[in-house]
Amino acid sequence: MNPLVLLLLSFFVLIALRVNIGFSLILSSAIVILTEGLPLVSAVNQMYAGIDSFTLMAVPFFMLLGRILNAGSITNRLLEVADATVGHVRGGLGHVNVFVSMVFASLSGSAAADTASVGSILIPAMKKAGYPPAFAAALTAASSTLGVIIPPSIILIVYGAFGNVSIGALFIGGVVPGVLIALFMMIYTYVLAVKFGYPANPFPGVRKMGRVLVRGSAPLMIPVLVLGGIVGGFFTPTEGAIIAVIWALFLTLVAYRDVPLRDVPKLLADAVVDFSIPMFTVAGAGIFGWLIAYLGASKIVVAFILGLTSSPFLIMLLLIAFLLLVGMVLNPISATLIFLPIIQALGDTAGMNPVHMGVLSTIVLSVGLVTPPYGICLLIASQIAEAPLGRAMLAAAPICGLTILVAVLSLWFPDIVLGLPKLLVPDLFASGG
Repeated sequence: MNPLVLLLLSFFVLIALRVNIGFSLILSSAIVILTEGLPLVSAVNQMYAGIDSFTLMAVPFFMLLGRILNAGSITNRLLEVADATVGHVRGGLGHVNVFVSMVFASLSGSAAADTASVGSILIPAMKKAGYPPAFAAALTAASSTLGVIIPPSIILIVYGAFGNVSIGALFIGGVVPGVLIALFMMIYTYVLAVKFGYPANPFPGVRKMGRVLVRGSAPLMIPVLVLGGIVGGFFTPTEGAIIAVIWALFLTLVAYRDVPLRDVPKLLADAVVDFSIPMFTVAGAGIFGWLIAYLGASKIVVAFILGLTSSPFLIMLLLIAFLLLVGMVLNPISATLIFLPIIQALGDTAGMNPVHMGVLSTIVLSVGLVTPPYGICLLIASQIAEAPLGRAMLAAAPICGLTILVAVLSLWFPDIVLGLPKLLVPDLFASGG
């Protein structure tokens, strides 16, 4: 059997048997290494190379940041800001859901954390206000995927670290499409609210809105510190994540005093556990990705695609379709690491800028967080809403379609992704980066 076919077949068989994805990556790689007579030490070397990255150290700090945000009152403060800002529009709680997910995304970069924290508060409130449970779950899950797109995005950090692409430029490139997706979701919510009579919250008044914005101003400084510092060249993504954690700890322990000092060791321990699982997957993907490249998968896929079409736009549409299928069975981190050589090879073939390619693939893979069988965000949200998964899937389909629409629009109009990076980091593009 062709070793590349054996690698992919054994991997997906193991996934179908519900073997942990990290073990599936390692076992399928070991099978090919043994059958091809490659030295086993290569597996160890590639596993180590996969995690030997200073940039990846940003990931556990952003995971810790998410834990800190959920432990204290910061999430509630963000909800108050969202309610004061958009809650009075028809379909208010739906707009609050999207808005706070967009803001939360700019703080923690974690979609699952957003679903659990925001969903536990807003889904019961939406149900009480008359929203169907399936729609409440679908909107919460879909809006939570903004944490994958809007900086600081853990997926963009991984893509930049392993794809040798500027993480700062990727972060900036994710801002406009992320905000655009959020706006589309709000418009869709408004249309449904008018159609089905979903209520709006009372307008809080200018004075109360001002007080709420002041209460939420300190947490909202986190994305300004991180993104501004990275773009300005003051610190690396990892250093930015550390600064964000220090600021969040100061707010929760000193300024707000809503997390006792004795809880900090548990927050640290939970963050370590949170990080260890994806890190094991990263190590396994290091071997798998190396074999993908070693066996020439990129050249095979590019040759196959070019045999179908030479149109750059159609090439990218085929890649989008492929990533949508991959995202249904793999989490975005694993999918990015495993298929990064193929993604970048097709991007180069289509003449895509590396930053554009990284943001586009991340947008598409984010849909997999809502589409089963993986669909972790939809699973969490449907459990909170006590809604049948099938109905939640149907309610989520048009919302996921909006994310795909933004991905396709970014192909037609590259400046949706590249406009802001070209403005803020012009030297990167002037040098052909």
